[in-house]
Amino acid sequence: MIDLKTKYLGLQLKNPIVPSASPLSKNLDSMKRLEDAGASAIVMYSLFEEEIAHESAELDHYLHYGTESYPEALTYMPSAAEYNLEPDAYVDLLRKAKESLGIPVIPSLNGITPGGWIKYAKHFEDAGADAIELNVYYIATDERLTSLDIEERYIDVLSEVKEAVKIPVAVKLSPYFSSLPNLAARLVKAGADGLVFFNRFYQPDINLDELEVIPGVALSDSTASRLPMRWIAIFYGKLKVDLAASSGIHTAEDVIKTVMVGADITMMCSALLQNGAGHIAKILADMTLWFEEHEYESVAQMKGSMSQKSVADPGAFERANYIKALNRFKLLI
Repeated sequence: MIDLKTKYLGLQLKNPIVPSASPLSKNLDSMKRLEDAGASAIVMYSLFEEEIAHESAELDHYLHYGTESYPEALTYMPSAAEYNLEPDAYVDLLRKAKESLGIPVIPSLNGITPGGWIKYAKHFEDAGADAIELNVYYIATDERLTSLDIEERYIDVLSEVKEAVKIPVAVKLSPYFSSLPNLAARLVKAGADGLVFFNRFYQPDINLDELEVIPGVALSDSTASRLPMRWIAIFYGKLKVDLAASSGIHTAEDVIKTVMVGADITMMCSALLQNGAGHIAKILADMTLWFEEHEYESVAQMKGSMSQKSVADPGAFERANYIKALNRFKLLI
């Protein structure tokens, strides 16, 4: 009997496949389909700092607008529906998901500045969240900010969230740091229970007819998994933290490779948007077949077996890989 169980953020999961933050968790029916297909946990779509700030501004507007216009207005109070925006709806969906699903539910909180929005981490905990994914998504455009300034923002936000809740907190990172190992170690020291590699920055595009900048969304393919795979291979066994791979997880082979380098779980988004929730069941079936053919009995047996510290050539995950790749390419032309 093949044992696909794994642990992440102190949670016992039935397999390493976890749908990452995406529109697929925007409603309860969709989350139920993910569970039925075999998802071991679900990371909900992100609640953004900007949405919380917008809610606060709207509430202030409704509570104060017109209160000095005439005496009767002093008794005016808006109905909750008039200002009950995204953040409260998000917490309500989280609560319903915890009541309806039998797998862990992990809300995603997206922001970059310490502040009042972090109170929603406590709301998540009160609603029954099993853990929190802190998705720090920041594009540095101010030339006065140093790399240390940017990294301190990550540390400060994590510290405030950890102070607000008792449940585990994972931090989802981008790969764009001059010394990712140093930042990762500092985040672990600040209390991160897990690190997620990586956040994909969607690049804007230009509409040549309208001459305007438009959002650009390009779904990943399996080649994108090589970036998190490399860094997880490097970090495995060096940091006392759980490791999650996000980006480019499309097939059973992607899952197996990433677990082999040391990932506790693999997170899936693009593959599910392209193929639907049922794709999880196919991957699990393919994984089971691969395990049987290669005589592996469990995820635990293979985890970390291809990490940097375990392979015969550790340099393959560093600069040596660059040189070998170029030399191999020369042989093909």
